[in-house]
Amino acid sequence: MLILLYNECFKTFAKWRTYIGFIAVAILIPVVMVLMHLEGSRFVERQMRALSADFFITGNLFNGWLIAQIIMNGLWVHVPALISLVAGDQLSGEATGGTFRLILIRPVSRITILNAKYLVTLFYTKLLVLSIALLSLGLGLWIFGSGDLVAFDRDMVTIIPESQLWLRFLLAYALAIVSMWTVASLAFFISSLVENAIGPIITTMTIIIIFFIISNLPIDAVEPFKPWLFTTYMNVWQQAFKDPIDWIEIARSCGALCAYSVCLWSATVLVFRNKDIVT
Repeated sequence: MLILLYNECFKTFAKWRTYIGFIAVAILIPVVMVLMHLEGSRFVERQMRALSADFFITGNLFNGWLIAQIIMNGLWVHVPALISLVAGDQLSGEATGGTFRLILIRPVSRITILNAKYLVTLFYTKLLVLSIALLSLGLGLWIFGSGDLVAFDRDMVTIIPESQLWLRFLLAYALAIVSMWTVASLAFFISSLVENAIGPIITTMTIIIIFFIISNLPIDAVEPFKPWLFTTYMNVWQQAFKDPIDWIEIARSCGALCAYSVCLWSATVLVFRNKDIVT
């Protein structure tokens, strides 16, 4: 199994499209840093204007922690597309390249091969999230310095002491990985249904956009459907910046996301086990 994992990992990271996500992150985050350096302080001033009338606020509130959180809020809209580029190519790419029969003649079962591809997909997803974490926090703290975090959540403002922030961000990125694993599982499942690499990417993003719109519609008619949509729980990482942290909500959201991933994985196994490989 370890040799198979190594081979699948080598195949995945030998493809140029695997690095599109890392390249996009490496370009986009520094650009955001420059823009925030030029205009970002005005954002904090606008948000803190109401509090300044009642409280005397000191310290460096426009710091690397705030920049990292802003980047998290913005990038998670686009990260699923970057994940789909790789997750959606794991099985459909083999079909497109006509290499399914070649890999299935190895003395291992279909499910073992499928497990290896799925684990590599999850590993790639984790690496992409960690790259966002390291780049945004590293550059943010280096350029803007450190300090307490002012977390804005709709009409609420929470000030989190600097001493808590490393653990808070560690929790946030861990929860983000769980969220993105569900996206990867969806793209991986769709990849088992089609024989071209473009289909899973487009279909995954279409499903996410539709679910996301329904999850955020303030209409009573769609309320019964929201608990069944995984997009309802994808922002679970924001719970890391609440005070106090709602651990029950985190457990509920992670449970729903994991249940989705398990169901999608089970469906992929069922499809792939009965798939008629002709090329």
